[in-house]
Amino acid sequence: MEIDEAAGVFLVTTARKTVEGLFTNGHLVSPPREYPHIFDTNAGVFVTINKANGAEKELRGCIGFPYPDKPLVEALVRAAAASATEDPRFPPVSKEELPKVVFEVSVLTPPEQINVASPRELPQKIKVGSDGLIVKWAYGSGLLLPLVPMEYGWDAEEFLGNACMKAGATPDIWLVPSTKVYKFNAVVFEEAEPRGKVVRKLA
Repeated sequence: MEIDEAAGVFLVTTARKTVEGLFTNGHLVSPPREYPHIFDTNAGVFVTINKANGAEKELRGCIGFPYPDKPLVEALVRAAAASATEDPRFPPVSKEELPKVVFEVSVLTPPEQINVASPRELPQKIKVGSDGLIVKWAYGSGLLLPLVPMEYGWDAEEFLGNACMKAGATPDIWLVPSTKVYKFNAVVFEEAEPRGKVVRKLA
C-alpha cells in the first residue's frame, strides 16, 4: 500500500484524536467522515504510544491488528483506542498524559510464512530494519514490529528469539520444525514530539 506524507499525517493525527475523543465523549467515536480513499482498503495496523523523555522513549501501549481483516480507517480507530486502554502490560493512558506522549502508526503488509528446508535457515531469510515477525507455536503467538530490533540493536537471530519470548515460548522455539514464522513489512509514521510534526520512520 502506497502511503504518502499527507496520508501519514492523517494516520497519526487520527490516532491521537481518537484517544483524545475517549476522554471528551466517554466512548469510541466513529472514524472521520473524510479521509484518503486508500484507507477503504483492508490492512493490518498497529498503534504505538510512547512516553517522551527527551531522546528516550518509554512504551505506554501498543495494540493492533496484524491481518487485513477490516478497512484501514476502521482498524486504525479501534487500534488507537485499544492501545491507550487495553494493553494488559500497562495501566490505561490518562488524560493528563496526552501532552507527554507521542503516537506512532504502523501499516502492515499481509504476513507471509517463511518457508525453509531447515529452521536453522530462518535468520538468513530475515532482513532486520525491514521485516517484522510473527511466531506461532502450539500454545500461542507473538508479534514484533520492524522497528523493534533496530531500537535494541538485535541481529536476526536475536530478533527471532525475542519474538519467540513474546509468544510465551523459550527463545529457541523457532528451531522446532512445527513452529511457524511469518514476516511482514510496514510503513511507519510518528509524531516527532507530542502533538508535533508527523515524520516517516520506515517506508
